[in-house]
Amino acid sequence: MIKAPKFEKVSFEIFAANGNKDVYDEISLPRRATRKSAGYDFFAPTDIDLAPAETVTVATGVCALMPDNVCLMIFPRSGLGFKYRLRLDNTVGIIDADYSDSSNEGHIFVRMTNESDKPLHIDKGTAFAQGIFVHYLLTENDHVTACRNGGLGSTSPSKGSGK
Repeated sequence: MIKAPKFEKVSFEIFAANGNKDVYDEISLPRRATRKSAGYDFFAPTDIDLAPAETVTVATGVCALMPDNVCLMIFPRSGLGFKYRLRLDNTVGIIDADYSDSSNEGHIFVRMTNESDKPLHIDKGTAFAQGIFVHYLLTENDHVTACRNGGLGSTSPSKGSGK
């Protein structure tokens, strides 16, 4: 049982299937910038260049292991949002505690778009996104027993599943 969240690198095989395998050894695990920072900075595994209105998906090489009732919320770094209107394509990324149980080892991807009118360059090793661990509550009448059976998008409920 996991007592506190932690970050790990995904295996070389999983990363190589989705990222530039030559940078695997250089992947940095997310970390906070100061002792009072809420967010854990995610670092660019390669240089990222985004023209205005361009979108990129970044394979971070990182997974998050979390106890039950904790999720990881991913946001763009504040400065990039202000200067370049950098937006995550899903607005806020939500990483569930059981995502690490999926066949992709919980590999975290960040898909983002430069919504500004100027090109954006992010150097390899520079913080570009931040993740915040959040404890959440369940409703009294929550009786879900289903288990995750895949990676991204695998928890979509079927029609008529709610009452």
